[in-house]
Amino acid sequence: MPSDKLYNDPSLVEFYDIENGWTADSAYLKTMAEGRTSILDLGCGTGMLTAALAESGKRVVGVDPAAAMLDVARSRPGGNRVRWVEGDGRTIRLDETFDMVLLSGHAFQVFLTKDDQLAALKTIAAHLSPEGHFIFDSRNPVVEEWKEWTPDESERDTEHPVFGKVLAWNDVRHDPATGVVEYDTFYRIAADERTYAAQSKIAFPSHEDLTAMMDESGLVVEQWLGGWDGRPFETSASEIIPIGRLR
Repeated sequence: MPSDKLYNDPSLVEFYDIENGWTADSAYLKTMAEGRTSILDLGCGTGMLTAALAESGKRVVGVDPAAAMLDVARSRPGGNRVRWVEGDGRTIRLDETFDMVLLSGHAFQVFLTKDDQLAALKTIAAHLSPEGHFIFDSRNPVVEEWKEWTPDESERDTEHPVFGKVLAWNDVRHDPATGVVEYDTFYRIAADERTYAAQSKIAFPSHEDLTAMMDESGLVVEQWLGGWDGRPFETSASEIIPIGRLR
């Protein structure tokens, strides 16, 4: 899995929280974490959610492969309550288990092949306590959301605390043979027209693909959601969100 500048270049990482921030998935997961005593955030990014989950004295570990993201996570308020680990979600083994294992922000989609995806699911299984639950999200390929990631449709204005006004946009290419989507992210600083750019790749496994991989990875899904508002999964849902446990 090649290094992605969007997550590894500190100048681009500065835009991550501006673009993503605290969203519906964060709120849902914080509620789900109530009553849990130990949580593994497998793909924690800049740690906004992870640090919030550690507020109540829980044992919380945040794992991410990008050192630049973890630098932000460690320095944020509450970051000292989390153990931050640089590691690959396909291979990391912490030799401990958790009441809750999560991957949010569509982090599961960075695993581009079925082998990668199965390896990530086995990592989840390896870190679940007998009564623990896992949850993650992946965009439903049926919806073809990537078609909205063109320059015209994705152009947006945002505000950077140092640079001021920033124009952001994406561009996209979809490979029908593999289902992998390659997209570009651009940030242009209004004051001096400097432009930062990154190229990323993500996969869109289907509901059927994910279902088939669960048993092999030692997991069972108890509930499939179709959105972070708690709606049940259906074919036309924008999200595929499994919630489950060890088989």
